[in-house]
Amino acid sequence: MIEVIQNQAAFAALKDEWTELLSAGSSGCLFLTWEWLHTWWKHLSGGKRLRIAAVRRDGRLAALAPLAVTGSDYLDVIARPEFKREALRELAGWLAAEKIVLELGQLRQGACLAEELALEMAARGWTITGSPANVCPYIDLGGQTWESYLASLGSEHRYNFHRRRKNLGKQFQMRWEQVCSEESRRRALAVLFELHNKRWEGRENGSDAFHLPGLVSFHEEFSRVALERGWLRLSVLWLDDKPAAALYGFRFGGVYYFYQSGFDPEYRKYSVGLVSMGLGIQGAIQEGATEYDLLHGEEPYKAHWARQVRPLGRLRFYPPAARGLLYQAAALFDRASRRMARQLLPKSMAESISARIRG
Repeated sequence: MIEVIQNQAAFAALKDEWTELLSAGSSGCLFLTWEWLHTWWKHLSGGKRLRIAAVRRDGRLAALAPLAVTGSDYLDVIARPEFKREALRELAGWLAAEKIVLELGQLRQGACLAEELALEMAARGWTITGSPANVCPYIDLGGQTWESYLASLGSEHRYNFHRRRKNLGKQFQMRWEQVCSEESRRRALAVLFELHNKRWEGRENGSDAFHLPGLVSFHEEFSRVALERGWLRLSVLWLDDKPAAALYGFRFGGVYYFYQSGFDPEYRKYSVGLVSMGLGIQGAIQEGATEYDLLHGEEPYKAHWARQVRPLGRLRFYPPAARGLLYQAAALFDRASRRMARQLLPKSMAESISARIRG
């Protein structure tokens, strides 16, 4: 049976079932948690329509397809392993009956249930198109110590980190403060916002990470929830009691997700951003994380720390016959328009639409 969730109250009521389903499946990821997606919906949904498809078996939640969510990596269908095949068939049948044209982005290629759902839709005569979306650089920390990880880096980068960290200790009273209380969370988050915006202030291609009230309120609430759950990893580098850099991330399961950072341009010559990233990775290793995920983007600094990348893809689902062809033509025009826009407008740091329902 398919239950369609279309309002926030029903979304809120799914919390416990959603959490249990995610823990039972193979799609465990911070960005698929009820906490992340419900908080996103409260603060950033705008005028979008909520439409979560829930599959039930004998009253028990068997699968979820969150279809009105944007802006996160690794979004996917969530399913209980023992019901996966029949749940995907039921979702496919519902999508086909509703004639919903769907675009799913930031999918983990070769390791997501959305690809299996696409096969079910193709068997029903739907047109499925795929394209690359982005990459996520990451570090495999399995079996690593801080020393063995450093040894795997280029000698120049390794030397530069050691020298910069040592110099900071000589020239300043250096303190790496990690958030461990609600009071320190509020203080550190305000520092992060200030330093991140300082770093990008006046640049033509600026950051849009914290530039809107909705984004600020989202991170205010989610960081509080993440602290309560033990997921938050927010740290500030203090030099002579002045905040010089901040690192914002999360630990979920065995994975440390690096989300954002900021530093005071006055300390640029001391490479406080580089030192902070190194301290963050060192902390992840020391607490036993198996992976350090730098999330989507090919910024050059990530290549200094991560040697592996995980491809992200985009899938589009079009119904059979003329209607699907019209949507496909519209999507091609839309992509051409977006390419033109990227040439004329500042690049967005959160550029992808991860799930979109049309008409």
